[in-house]
Amino acid sequence: MKVADAIVIGGGPAGSTCAWKLRAAGVDVLVLDRAIFPRLKLCAGWVTPEALLDLEIDPEASPLNMVAFDKLVLHWNGHTVNLPTRQYSIRRYEFDDFLLRRSAARIEQHNVREIYRDGSDYIVDGRYRARYIVGAGGTACPVYRSFFRTLNARSSQSQIAAYEQEFPYDWRDPSCHLWFFDDGLPGYAWYVPKANGYINIGLGGAADKIKLRGGHVRDYWRSLVTKLERQDLVCYDGYDPRGYSYYLRDNVDVVQLDNAYIAGDSVGLATRDMGEGIGPAISSGLLAAQSIVTGSDYSLDKIHKYSATGFAKNIFERRKVAA
Repeated sequence: MKVADAIVIGGGPAGSTCAWKLRAAGVDVLVLDRAIFPRLKLCAGWVTPEALLDLEIDPEASPLNMVAFDKLVLHWNGHTVNLPTRQYSIRRYEFDDFLLRRSAARIEQHNVREIYRDGSDYIVDGRYRARYIVGAGGTACPVYRSFFRTLNARSSQSQIAAYEQEFPYDWRDPSCHLWFFDDGLPGYAWYVPKANGYINIGLGGAADKIKLRGGHVRDYWRSLVTKLERQDLVCYDGYDPRGYSYYLRDNVDVVQLDNAYIAGDSVGLATRDMGEGIGPAISSGLLAAQSIVTGSDYSLDKIHKYSATGFAKNIFERRKVAA
């Protein structure tokens, strides 16, 4: 049996960030993920300056390939607004692999199925043992399933259904576009150019409202690609979008149970207004690591529930610098 001080299940931003900080404190960490990295991860790949600051990454000096936006182009009910802000996009294929390798943790490919307590330790599939276990395996995280599901029952009202595709494309418009509530979608659609000739387009909305209308998130896809063609943003013949779901920030009551923790999408931390998940995932990973290292309480109170909070701070700081 392989033994570590802490086992982190899931190598995405929450898990790799937690592992990174634990290793920096001298903790022996093993990361288990069912995928081999780098791996394709469907995501608009929106990264905020605050998230990069938490990761101690300077976007101007980083080896990562990011596209910087000095504004977001917002569309709603026939109106267009340019929101001045500094934001970034990145391919999760590259980003997650970089963060995981940087963590300096031991990494193994393993699809976790069973976790149970053995005294003060946790046993994973009879093969791994650790005093601490961190669940960062996304919506279907086995740590959430094993220890937190009955304590943090998820509400269908906070579930988001998404449908998107990322593919090589010679994009010409370098701006990020967002369309809110088009064709009755209870959410928004996006056009996000990325570095090295990639683009991500997609949409997401409240799953319960879409279902109530007797539809599916894919029903809005045709309208989106038609709009992109009409506006000469994307003309493409190889569409093969995929769907998935995740949860917005809700009234989560328990994120630590003894020495078991959950972080990122296993908690359901995406912001309530924009569904931003990367920043909150990184913050939760840092806080979980801090709790393990120092023995402090693990709380989500410091993590913003709304992306608008970060936007307002970003705009204020940019204006202050300009002045």
